[in-house]
Amino acid sequence: MKKQVHVKISGKVQGVFFRAETCEKGRKLGLTGWVRNTLDGGVEAVAQGEEDRLQHFVTWCWDGPDSAHVKNVAVEWRDQLENFPDFSIR
Repeated sequence: MKKQVHVKISGKVQGVFFRAETCEKGRKLGLTGWVRNTLDGGVEAVAQGEEDRLQHFVTWCWDGPDSAHVKNVAVEWRDQLENFPDFSIR
């Protein structure tokens, strides 16, 4: 069953290719959605797909790229789905 997850990642996550690698990870997992920087210095992403793949995505967000230092990942699970053609950077 497909689900959607909204994650907000905080820490040293801008300027370290977090968005690019998040987009690549989402695509490799067969997810759709988007990722973007936030004004508070964090990164935010919405991903949807099979729940086990989304769990893997959330776990990856705690690590991110090698040069990132993640302090927190706030996770909100949703049952609603949107029509995303792929996984993109906004």
